Amino acid sequence: MEDRLNAQLSRITGKSSLVGATRYALSRLPKARPYLDNGSLELDNNTAERAMRSVALGRKNYLFMRSEGGYKAAAVAYTLIETAKLNNVDPSCLAHVGFDLNR
Repeated sequence: MEDRLNAQLSRITGKSSLVGATRYALSRLPKARPYLDNGSLELDNNTAERAMRSVALGRKNYLFMRSEGGYKAAAVAYTLIETAKLNNVDPSCLAHVGFDLNR
């Protein structure tokens, strides 16, 4: 691909926007090379951001907890929910566990 872009670059006039785009692509190619060579690498970090979403939402909810016990209970709840998700367990099943523990 790099050879083809360089060949096209020599054919295009110097002031066109296509030259700018080609030069931009060529300058970014060294950073893109690992992704082009190894198809298992992800181009974005959406997976990590999705995993952190509940933590970010929880952080906003912590503002409304007024006691240390509330903070600890929330930390336990978020830990259980995220652990369930990581182990492919439906987090709604935890409601039954909590109900059974309160008996």
